[in-house]
Amino acid sequence: MVHSNNLHKNNITIGDCDCITLGRVAPDFAATSTEGPITLSQYRGKWVLLFYEPGDFSPTATSELIAFTQLHPEFEKRNVQLIGVTIDSNLADIEWLVDIFQHTGVKVTFPLISDRNAEIARLYDIVSPDRIYEVTVRDAFIISPTQHIRAIISYPISCGLNVYELLRVIDSLQTTEQFNVYTPSNWMPGGPVIVPAPQTFEEAIQKLINQDELGITCNMWYYCYQYLSSENSST
Repeated sequence: MVHSNNLHKNNITIGDCDCITLGRVAPDFAATSTEGPITLSQYRGKWVLLFYEPGDFSPTATSELIAFTQLHPEFEKRNVQLIGVTIDSNLADIEWLVDIFQHTGVKVTFPLISDRNAEIARLYDIVSPDRIYEVTVRDAFIISPTQHIRAIISYPISCGLNVYELLRVIDSLQTTEQFNVYTPSNWMPGGPVIVPAPQTFEEAIQKLINQDELGITCNMWYYCYQYLSSENSST
């Protein structure tokens, strides 16, 4: 956690901002998709992965739709709704999905939203005066069941989204929510998780002297980890 006194010490001003940031409520929208009219709010109670494509019939975007479709069962196991967004028309989106099916046999299994007027792009700061890009970039937003933004991933237009990494981030978020633990660098499900750092001197001492009882291992007083049981850590 970054405390406000550290921010003030470094002359960083905390002000009001309407920009999209972690922890904010995800802006709701009503839109036309390849599966009919949808809203974000209709998926309350599920995790949502909302990702924005720069345009239809792009080779990199096509590879992403295929990858998301192939791994769609993994997202469903995690109670995640996939939603793609493009700046093209609904008809163009449908034609794109048909083209993918005809040439690869892959039937995209999630809605693709037409954001022709860039309304969703503006709501989510995908296009704004503060960004140097003249076109939308590859942004992905992981939204919690309470419709709060939990992760934001931005890739340049030249680089396709890493769908396996998105699954890993979702696993991390869900593990943290369920067990009140953190996940270390390069963590994968089944690996050790980090116990939140102690907040008092007494808590630090108790963790150091009671590691076996607590089921944790401490390399340093503030760096303790544990393994979750396979039953508890399953997604």
